[in-house]
This record gives sequence, structure tokens and C-alpha cells, in this order.
Amino acid sequence: MLLCVDIGNTNITMGLYREEELLTHWRLVTDNHKMPDEYGMLLLSLLAHHAYGPDDDVKIGCVFSGAPLTDVFTEMASRYLGLEPLVVGSGVKTGVAIRYDAPRDVGADRVVNAAAAYRLYGGPACIVDFGTGTTFDALSAKGEYLGGAIAPGLQVAAEALFQHTAKLPRVDLRRPSGVIGRNTMDAIRSGILFGYVGLVEGLVERFRGELGPQMHVIATGGLAPLIA
Repeated sequence: MLLCVDIGNTNITMGLYREEELLTHWRLVTDNHKMPDEYGMLLLSLLAHHAYGPDDDVKIGCVFSGAPLTDVFTEMASRYLGLEPLVVGSGVKTGVAIRYDAPRDVGADRVVNAAAAYRLYGGPACIVDFGTGTTFDALSAKGEYLGGAIAPGLQVAAEALFQHTAKLPRVDLRRPSGVIGRNTMDAIRSGILFGYVGLVEGLVERFRGELGPQMHVIATGGLAPLIA
């Protein structure tokens, strides 16, 4: 089995695979103050809940991002799973050719997104990742990573609106009853959610103008279902 860990700025997503079959997955809040022992005990509890233990055939742990917790998870994997994890980053061969001005500047999560999208759908493709930031990644017909666009994430935008205005409240991100909000909460939801729908649609069309009409569009990230 294969344990994959994606350490994001907001959430940590873990998936347990048998070959290419996803057996189960978990989403945790990113906490830079937790120690390897804390994450280790949490992971063992999650595995035990799904009837998997450290003695099962878990082959390797994959840490995708270069967040500060990478070292914490590397130590945790070694101590609690007896694994030497593969850390996806600069120098790791993923099969994706990086056609970026500074290849080392491309985040590991974006490279992994590109590799997965090409494996599943082929190219050309535009991958939209709804995380702390909303990223758009362009993939050529040959599977080359060409670059992309980066915008603030929905939650970042909502929090900034709350922090920098005197009277607007903090809202939970869910679909409002209509585009025309009948109260302040729904007006904010409409502006953020439908505003981001417009942003996504506009950028996707511009990507299609450069990549061609056969471009696939793939959404990923925690807020992808909401926007979809």
C-alpha cells in the first residue's frame, strides 16, 4: 500500500492507496506546532480505525509540499511506520518537464497536480486548485508544465474582507439563495462565490485561447466541489 500526504498551508490531506485504488483518505487542519509524536499517534489512530496497522504492507510515504511540516512528517514516518519517505520536490523525477523560467520555483503540489492530470486525462489541460491560493496550471499536449496563474483563495478573500472592514461579518462559504443577496451574509457569499466563479470561467477561457479548444479542465482542492 502507498501512503500519500499532501501538506498544504491550510489542510493536510492523506490518502491510502493499493496500487492506483484509493482505499481511504483523511483531511486534517495544518498545525505547524504539532510534533512528530503527535502526528504519529494521530495517523496510527486513523489507520486503526480503518483496520490498517503499521504491520500492514505500507510501502512508502509521499510528502508533496515544501511546507515547514515536511521535516516533521519525515521524522514521523520513520519513527512510527519505519519508512524513508519520498519527498516530492526539486530533483525528483515525476515525468513532468517543467517549462518555467525558474523551475525550482514551481511548488511540489503543482507538479504533482500536473503529473496526475496528464496520467488521468492527457493534455492539453488546465488544472484549477482551490486551496489557500487558487492556482491555475497549464499543461501542454505533451504533458509539459508551462506555467499558470495564482489568485488569492476564497477563504483568504473572505477573511480579508472581514479583517479590513468595520461592519462586515465573517461568513461561512456556502452557496447563497441567489445572486442578489437579501441580507449582508448572503450578499458577501454571492460576491465571493459567484465572483470566483466568474474569475475561474474567465481565466479558463483565456487558457483555452492559448492551449487550444481540446483543453481539459480539472478542478481539485477542498473548495472545488463548492465552485463546481
